[in-house]
Order: sequence, then structure tokens, then C-alpha cells
Amino acid sequence: MNKEKIKVFIGMATCGRAAGAQAVLDAAKYEIAQKQLAIEIIETGCIGMCSKEVLLDVVLPGKSRVTYGNVTPQDVPVIFSEHIEKGLPVKKLIVGQLPVDSKINYEQIACYGSLPFMAKQKRQIIKRCGEINPEKIDDYLAFAGYKALSKVLKMSPEAIIKEIEDSQLRGRGGGGFLTGLKWSICASAQSEIKYMICNADEGDPGAFMDRSLLESDPHSVIEGIIIGCFAIGAAEGYIYIRSEYPLAVERLKIAIKQAEERGFLGKNILGSGFNCNLKIKKGSGAFVCGEETALMASIEGRRGMPRPRPPFPAEVGLWGKPTNINNVETFANVPLIILEGGKTYAQTGTLKSKGTKIFALTGKVNNTGMIEVPMGITIREIVFDIGQGIADNKKFKAVQIGGPSGGCLGHTNLDTPIDYDSLTQAGAIMGSGGCVVMDEDTCMVDIARYFMDFIQNESCGKCVPCRIGSKRMLEILTRICQGDGREKDLVLLEELANNVKALSLCGLGKTSANPILSTLRYFKDEYIAHIKEKRCPAKACKKLIQYRVVALNCKTCSLCVKVCSSNAIEGGAKGVAAFILDGKCVSCGACFEKCPHNAIVVTDANDFLRDKETQL
Repeated sequence: MNKEKIKVFIGMATCGRAAGAQAVLDAAKYEIAQKQLAIEIIETGCIGMCSKEVLLDVVLPGKSRVTYGNVTPQDVPVIFSEHIEKGLPVKKLIVGQLPVDSKINYEQIACYGSLPFMAKQKRQIIKRCGEINPEKIDDYLAFAGYKALSKVLKMSPEAIIKEIEDSQLRGRGGGGFLTGLKWSICASAQSEIKYMICNADEGDPGAFMDRSLLESDPHSVIEGIIIGCFAIGAAEGYIYIRSEYPLAVERLKIAIKQAEERGFLGKNILGSGFNCNLKIKKGSGAFVCGEETALMASIEGRRGMPRPRPPFPAEVGLWGKPTNINNVETFANVPLIILEGGKTYAQTGTLKSKGTKIFALTGKVNNTGMIEVPMGITIREIVFDIGQGIADNKKFKAVQIGGPSGGCLGHTNLDTPIDYDSLTQAGAIMGSGGCVVMDEDTCMVDIARYFMDFIQNESCGKCVPCRIGSKRMLEILTRICQGDGREKDLVLLEELANNVKALSLCGLGKTSANPILSTLRYFKDEYIAHIKEKRCPAKACKKLIQYRVVALNCKTCSLCVKVCSSNAIEGGAKGVAAFILDGKCVSCGACFEKCPHNAIVVTDANDFLRDKETQL
């Protein structure tokens, strides 16, 4: 890249595109063409701060990088005329805190790297995300791309595995098994044919780490896979990816083709005599195919269902041959480890959890997005420093870590370090990296019900504990949320959860009860309120709440009447206060959200009925 050129970075990953990045890009290209400006537009992947998309960064020669957030096509001409042509940053669009003084200079602007969102991150795996065009291999090469591959081709497989072992890298897919040990076992297996598989079947609700990495820096993952193939003696690899990720699939195809054209893939890689081919296999959205034996069955063309282990894939895997499986983030760590050395890599993190971890920070926080943090950082630092606290000045209630099979941790866990062992002790798991923050308006019983509904729908049905146990647990949770819970349900629910955890065939079933066990552990008072008092403390369970109008506050604007889909509101116009017919109201909450005068309130259903009896 020509460093003297003005550079404009526009995030063109799924998050940016969903927010309108294509229109912003078109507007930028139009400005350049109309004014004949010497500007290099870099269509990047995920820059990171998804809550501020569309993100557009401007770098003038000799000046610091300025980040603009929530950019619209209408903002582009202003940015170009003021910032690019006159050198005056557009204050109202800049992301981050600015001085009160209207006359700002570059030294006063917090560039992207120094924003609170970035301050406690350690971006070493996603350092190229937002910096390069993922569809241009030359951009990757300019950031030390494929140097690790060139290095390992001059090393022995044993030496490569030794570096991975020294790094103490643990699988980032959730299991946390030592990657070096896994590679060593597969490398020692006696077979002329071996396979390497990259598991990109990311299916956790609220998770987008693998997708964002593949959309933003696909070559880093491909390079890691090739190195792994060379280390274990495999000549063929597969990337198993969800078909719901079309942009990631497209960019992987482009990257694989470019790597083949440059000699990093295919026959006689870089003249070393090593042959390696990569294929993409698209999955059909089955969550259970994230389990490695189910994944292999899917690649083979069979129904994605797990099988008992042993034998493990390293011995009997794809088509009966020794197979190693790691996830996207694990492979992305490999080039870094090779270049800086395993022992250097291990200097980051905790005693048993080395390196960094990528998370999809979502939910009720002010700053959502893709983050990379050192192992050992606390939940509090992620939520309140990086995430900048709870949205709308609400109170923090819980964070769900590890996806549907993870756990819900509350206030007492805020200072829990993010590492494999600490999270397990707290009742959660690392998982692949989902981190969903919940506020005071979240019902933890309903959250457990939501995740159990997901698990029950995604269960392959092969083993009885998961197939029947998840269904029975869902039935109990649904009954409690509807106000029909019984005191003995808590005993039965915990017993079922522990049995499903102990007896299920695969990891999906064994961890499926974590949301229940963790919410029972930290939020049992909410279960008791639902069962004994027939109320939802968060006022979220529809069967246990009632919406009503405070007549004195009603301005008769009729907005509530217009949004009510069940025709449950009378009045609300011509000076007559609105009135909600409880027999028709379905507690959808549309009127509550729409009312600008705080005239509609939500109350416990039992309190509402008692008030009516008092009035009568």
C-alpha cells in the first residue's frame, strides 16, 4: 500500500453491510470520482465496534487515524469536504469522547486504538481485522502473511508440534483440550492418509467470532490449517462452515484460490515437496454438527449425529482415517505462535489458560462487538470497561458465557477471571466465545427456558437422556414461566439436569443443563417468586404481568391504540384516557414501548387482579 495516499477504511463485514455499508461505500466512490481525489479505499472486514457501524476511518498523511461511527451516505460528502479536503475532522460523527472546546486538533482526538472499547483488549489474532482488505492476498502478505508457513516448511513436524506444545494453546472451540497434545496424537497415528478439519460451524445464539474472523482475515485461518496439515502429515483439509455465512464462504473461496495461485496451497508448496489441498464443506445449520463426530458424519454425507468415543478422531476419524479437528480461532493462533515462539506466546494469560480469547460481546451493553482480550481479564472489565456498562442506565443482572451450553453468572461473579478453570468452577464454560450481557429487565427463569428450547430443538435425538431429558426440562421451565410451577419442580429440575449432564452421549447433551444449573445456583430467588408468589420479578413473563394505563398521565394521543394488534385498548383519543381490556391483552408490550408519556405501566398480574377486587 502507498503510505502517502489518503486512506479511507470502510467496514464491509456482515455487521457493516447490515447497517448500510454498501451505500456508504458507493457514496465514497462517487465523491472520489466527482472530485478526482487520490484516495485509497480499503474495504475491510469487521473493524470491531459493531454498535457503531457503519464505521469509516480516515487517515491523512502524517496524521492520526480518525474513526467515524454510525455513518450514513448523507454524512460522506461532509466527511470528504471538511476532513479530507480541508483537514478539519467532523466532530459530531467522531467515535469517542472529545474536548468541550469546539476547536479540536488531531492530538485531542482519541483514535480508534485508544478508545475505551479498545484500551483493555490485546488484539493479536484480530489485529489485521479492520486494517486489510480480506479479498486481497497482498494486504495479508504486507502484514507478515504466510511467513509462518515459509518458516515451518524448513522445520520438522516434531519441532512444529513442540512450539504448539510450548505455547500451551488450548482449543478455542469450547473443549479447551491442549492443541499441541491433540496434534501429537494424530501425528503419531500410523496411516498414509490423514485429514485436518477446521470447525467453522458456529451456532451459538449471539455468537459471531468465527464468522467475523473468516470475513475479515481468512488467510490467517488458512495458513494455520496448512501448518497443521504439515505437522500431522495430512495432505487434505476441510473447512466445515455454516451455509448461513455466505459472505464468509465467498471470502474463503477467494482466499483459497489466491493461496493456490501464489503457491501456498496445492502441489509442491513453495518448492518444499509438500502437497496440501483445502475444501469447503457447507453445513445445513444443525447445531449438533459442532460436535466433532457429528461434523465428520456430515462431511461423509451422513446425518450429523455423534457417536461414542473412543475411538477418538485422532485414531479413527473422517472415512476411518486419523483426523485432527480444531476451530477457526485455534488455527488463527498458529501462525502467531510459529513466528514469535511458543514460550513467548505463553507469557500472555494465566497459569493454565494461555494467550488471548476472542468474544462476541452482545446484549444490554453500550458497546457491542468483536473483542480480543488476554486470558485472565475479569467479567467486570469486559462489561464495564470494554462494553462501557449497561445500556439505558439499567442495572447489570447477569452474563451468559459459553453459548446455550454455557452458564449465567451474576453480580457475585463479576470479578471472576476469564479462563477455562475459573469459568468451570463458577458454573459456566468458555465455549467458543459468546458473551451475552443481561440487565434488570431480564427474567433468568425465562432465559433458562429460552436456551433449553434451543437445545431441545437442536438435539439430534440419538440418546435418551438428551432427547427426553431436554424435553422434560423445557416443559417444567415453561410451566414455571406461565405461573403454574410447583415447589417440587425445583427438586425435579435439578435432578433431571444432573442426570442429563452425566448420561448424555455427546458434549451438547452433557452441557445442555448448564443454563438451568447456573440460574438455580445464582438466581434461585427468581424461581421461588415464580412458583410461590406467582410473579416475575423482572416483569418479563407474559402470563404473570398485566399492562395498565395511568389515566392522569394519558395525553390521549392514541399511539398505543394504533400499535395494539389485539384491539385490546379503548379510548385514547378526543380527551378520553386509554383503557386496556385485560381479557383481550396478550401482554406483547407494544403499547408500553410506544407510549412517550409514561402513561402505561407494567405490574404483576396478581396485583392487578387484587386491585380490581378492591375496587369492586
